[in-house]
Amino acid sequence: MASPEVHHLFHHPIADHSFSADRQTLAVAIDNQVELYGRSGSKFTLRDELKGHDKTVTGVDIAPTTGQIVTCSQDRNAYVWEPSASGWKPTLVLLRINRAATFVRWSPSEKKFAVGSGARIIAVCYFEEENDWWVSKHLKKPIRSTITTVAWHPNSVLLAAGSTDAHARVFSSFIKGVDERPESSVWGERLPFNPVCGEYLNNSAGWVHSVAFSPVGMLSRSLRTTVVLQSSIPAVRSSLRER
Repeated sequence: MASPEVHHLFHHPIADHSFSADRQTLAVAIDNQVELYGRSGSKFTLRDELKGHDKTVTGVDIAPTTGQIVTCSQDRNAYVWEPSASGWKPTLVLLRINRAATFVRWSPSEKKFAVGSGARIIAVCYFEEENDWWVSKHLKKPIRSTITTVAWHPNSVLLAAGSTDAHARVFSSFIKGVDERPESSVWGERLPFNPVCGEYLNNSAGWVHSVAFSPVGMLSRSLRTTVVLQSSIPAVRSSLRER
């Protein structure tokens, strides 16, 4: 296994970061902007800055295939940044939330992205070709607290979310005309928009800091003291390790 790399960029907290698929570009959320670093030999050097948000940027993600960058912020907005000959072109995404956006990730298909928020809402955003803009639909129930993290299933329909109410949940985010209908699985046979396909309570009442699907659809979640591996069968759980 390759040795880990350590890169000292600046003396400042990092809210979020994302690497491009080839690991040659690094996007770092700092204050109300995103700094883009490019690999130069064994180092990363500052190449560009994405400025558009007027409050702290809380999330950034680089799409592996298209290279588009999505950002979200405490200003309750998101931007999709597209590379162009004249630089990065931003497109404002109206999330329709009344609290700060907290986390953002592209779906594997790169046709959608999900934005968590302090409004007890997950905004699932997709591009509407006929109107030439990004629109959002909301996952709401039964979320009762701030969304801290989201992660996509490989099928780009199932979406896991962790929150400060000690729950990890799996939602269906199927959008007609955007997604292909997924095959039946243990998560459900018919998956319209918004059904809860799985709900898991952390008995220690700690916040859920991270969730992730494996390539075969198994769900794991990181709590304050424990990492839990969730089987692809929603009713089965097992403790993986403590740290």
